[in-house]
Amino acid sequence: MAQAHRPTGTDSGTRSPATTPATQRNRLLRLGTASVAAAAMTATVALYMTLVAFGNITDFGTNQQFVQHVLSMDTTFKDPDLMWRAVESPALQNAAYVAIIVWETLAATVLLAATWFWITGLRRDTYDRARAASTVGLVMVLLLFGVGFFAIGGEWFAMWQSSDWNGLDAAARNIALAAFTLLVVHLPGLRRTGPEQI
Repeated sequence: MAQAHRPTGTDSGTRSPATTPATQRNRLLRLGTASVAAAAMTATVALYMTLVAFGNITDFGTNQQFVQHVLSMDTTFKDPDLMWRAVESPALQNAAYVAIIVWETLAATVLLAATWFWITGLRRDTYDRARAASTVGLVMVLLLFGVGFFAIGGEWFAMWQSSDWNGLDAAARNIALAAFTLLVVHLPGLRRTGPEQI
């Protein structure tokens, strides 16, 4: 009776389900889809922040008035228990506005760099730098609109009381966009733990 020939060498003749070509293709497809989504979302926020910073620099006066009215609290209910918080010094108001523009510019620069890292990472299948830069830029956006506009402007300077100079709705949209993008950037599918693991 003839004996069955047993495979020799490094290929035993069987593949584990985790390393079959079809499984690897599916993983690469998921990785590619997730990374493209992260790149697109990061690019969207980068473009938005670039336009915001550019607008504030080239049209300095419009949002300067916004910051001045918020800090001076002149369109709030003018509750005596709150009005002591008002900042009426034009120098301090302008300093705050310039600080906002600088922060916006830095966030835009970091996010533009992150977008470039995503683009180059798509070719090289490496996303660590892109994810790190995106995280820094998006957290900067969250701090600007969450801490700066929502907490300090909205609550400390009672911006919610103003019908004319109220940026809370816009801040909420920006927070939602940055937070959603941060979630996409950190999708589990973008994490690699080994040369064949995705």
